[in-house]
Amino acid sequence: MPPNRVRFSINCTLYGRIDSLFYRSHTHTHLFWSRRGELMAAFRRLYEQQYAVALFNNIRFVIEGGGGPQPQLLQRKVPLENKSIFSGSLFHYLEENKRWRSRFLFVPDSYSISYYDSKAVHDKGQHPKGTINCAGYKVLTSLEDYLDLLADSLPGVKAKTGSSAFLKCATQFPLILWHPYARHHYFCAVSEKDQKKWHAVLQDCIRHTNDGLPEEDKVQTPAFTDAVRLYRQAQGHYGTWEMMCGAPSQILSNLVMEKLLSELRDLICPRLKGKLHERQKSWMLISDAVYSLVQGRCLAQYEELLQRCEAARSSLEASIRTDMDQIISSKEHLSSKIRAAVVPKAEKLLKVSIQPYISSILDALMEPTSRGFSEVRELFFKELVDMSKNIINEGTKEMVAQHMDKISMLAFHPVKMQSCYEKVEQLSLEGLQQRFDVSSPSVFVQRAQILMREQMDNAVYTFEQILHQSLETQGTEELCKTVQRCQDRVLKKFDYDSSSVRKRFFREALLQIFIPYMLKQLSPSCLSVSPPPRHGHQGALSGELLRFQEMIFEDFSPFILVENIFEEVVLHSVTKDIMMAVKEAAVQRRHNLYRDSIVLSNSDPSLHLLGDNPSIDWAGEYGGGQEKTDGPEKEEEEEEEEEGGEGQKKRRMKQVVSMIQVEDSDLPSPETGAEVPSIRDIPEEDGQQEEEEQEVEQEEEQEVEQEVGQEEVEQEVEQEEGQQEQEVGQEEQEEQEVHSDAANPPDLSSASVSEEKRIQPEEQRKDSEPLEGETAAGVLEDKDTPSDLEGEQRFPPPPPTGAAERSSAPLPPPPHDGGEAGEEGTPTSSAAPQPPQPPQPGGDQTAAGAQ
Repeated sequence: MPPNRVRFSINCTLYGRIDSLFYRSHTHTHLFWSRRGELMAAFRRLYEQQYAVALFNNIRFVIEGGGGPQPQLLQRKVPLENKSIFSGSLFHYLEENKRWRSRFLFVPDSYSISYYDSKAVHDKGQHPKGTINCAGYKVLTSLEDYLDLLADSLPGVKAKTGSSAFLKCATQFPLILWHPYARHHYFCAVSEKDQKKWHAVLQDCIRHTNDGLPEEDKVQTPAFTDAVRLYRQAQGHYGTWEMMCGAPSQILSNLVMEKLLSELRDLICPRLKGKLHERQKSWMLISDAVYSLVQGRCLAQYEELLQRCEAARSSLEASIRTDMDQIISSKEHLSSKIRAAVVPKAEKLLKVSIQPYISSILDALMEPTSRGFSEVRELFFKELVDMSKNIINEGTKEMVAQHMDKISMLAFHPVKMQSCYEKVEQLSLEGLQQRFDVSSPSVFVQRAQILMREQMDNAVYTFEQILHQSLETQGTEELCKTVQRCQDRVLKKFDYDSSSVRKRFFREALLQIFIPYMLKQLSPSCLSVSPPPRHGHQGALSGELLRFQEMIFEDFSPFILVENIFEEVVLHSVTKDIMMAVKEAAVQRRHNLYRDSIVLSNSDPSLHLLGDNPSIDWAGEYGGGQEKTDGPEKEEEEEEEEEGGEGQKKRRMKQVVSMIQVEDSDLPSPETGAEVPSIRDIPEEDGQQEEEEQEVEQEEEQEVEQEVGQEEVEQEVEQEEGQQEQEVGQEEQEEQEVHSDAANPPDLSSASVSEEKRIQPEEQRKDSEPLEGETAAGVLEDKDTPSDLEGEQRFPPPPPTGAAERSSAPLPPPPHDGGEAGEEGTPTSSAAPQPPQPPQPGGDQTAAGAQ
């Protein structure tokens, strides 16, 4: 049966089971759809209120202005234009036939993962077999960790001892994408190196999709986030939320599933039959199907809600601009009344439960974050130093273009940036889960990693623009000095921006930790809202702040809400202490933070003139990354450019990360397109196989030890031979000196015989020392050949006293491509061949200086 028909039959069977479970009784049907209806009705009311408030705040900010210090680095408008992140092949588990099959995975600039049957299918521009939106997922590299999470999804159901899992990996390098509600995806890499690279890529996809809604929209984004936060607070859920990720429809679906999942589990799990792994698999399929249905309904209703609010935007904006002064004065008057009622309670709570923990939590945030940003700076500096070393020998624009073509996408290279991200992953906020309702530090870790990537991209883009301007005006004269000046200029700006970004991150993180805790403690007495209504009517306020609702004029009521003013008062009460704590931390040198008094705004006005320039195509402008193609291949590329199809556009997209080169392995390569046997055909290892493997490993270790011992003996023999040769050479020199002394006896009155022997080699060294600007190889070519030297004297004279000083000077570096070994495969420079040189007894320094 064809795969599409099999998948269709499985879906029909699955949805049939869900229908039979849900629609068997009217109670089940009402339970499922009423939860979604209640949520969307309450969310619609909250969103419409917060939309008007966000529109008012945005217009007021535009009119009054404001904001913090201006960044020094330039920001790229379209970072990944005509770029893709990564592509390669992995083994993918097919649930239809329980087999592992190779798939070609392509990660575009949107960070969604599309998988195809083969690379040829992708190059033809055909549709993928499927696409994975990584929002809310976790990537696991251990089957044991995955089974633990899977067991937690069905509480109360324990596995029997000795029971086997439903999944056996094709290799020992799994990559599993786990989601609390959606479908799970299973992949396997061929080698450990491939697993690490794919793990970094998948984590980058999750990090990008979890970043939340775009901050460019100053109305829809704050309205949506505030509405979601207020809805969860009405349900009793304060603090951070890991599932606040993805598109608005996904976030709303997560809201529904957060409340529905427990009821759904109690309803369906007792009806599941079969072994443990069969019940786990059935539960995963049912959860994914329900999540897809909820997401489709939420998407349609959210789009309808958004259209309604956008249609009323013009009338709301006209009212705001007409009555701006009256609205501001009315809001300030109401804020003063609420502040007088709330601040005494907030300060008491702040003094007892918040202030003692600010410094310790701030230190826990600062240490890993500062290490991460320092690693970003070191990585950027290292790449530029490698480029400077490689252009010493060949200082041309083509050489610069080859390096800049790689450095331009450094911020979006998951493998190279992984060392920076790992520094922040060490963030630990133990104890906050119980005290301050912090579910997990992953929210802060991912946010810090996103800021690190933005800072790296800003630094690279600024360096690009400055270097390109210098090359256009100065040319290739003193290219290394030009790169050095641009590098120092950008690093100073990076240090300032890094300090500003980190201080803002620390303030936001502390507010996200403390504000929900304070609201949870103060809301019962000051402000509370009735449960979400069933028909979308506004909930009734209760508490001490109920009387302030009557002080708002009816015309201003859409823009002034008691709930928002109450939260603003609580925020301002704790902001002062947080600002003081961050300012005190900035004085300490170990955090590498600038003081607030240091302002560098408008310090380089000429640089901001380059901010509107597009990204530089180094390969196209200077020919640094162009590949020479001749014959029919070049004609095919020209035909593809003329056609200009979507598939050909994907084919021409340049990857940020290079293709994975599959290493030698006993397993079939994913590139071959071969299938791996099903889980039933994979034999399990028994005790005999383990013993045989251990014996083979012991034999290999013994062989390696024998080889190492033989190598050590050979090295000792070579050293003894070298010492003997040196002794013979010294004896020959002494004999020559004796003959010369007999012919010309020294004057004992002026110098002793020992002094004469010490002076004579120095004169010989002066004669053999090359002139300034010449190499040792050049001297050999001009004067004598190696064969002549061997016939005349077996060893050259010892080096002069200044040889060590010359060897410490900067030397032309070895060839370096500026990228990872085995990834790009295009060396940037090659050392010129030199004629053979005789061995010198002066040590390694003389040989290094000669080279």
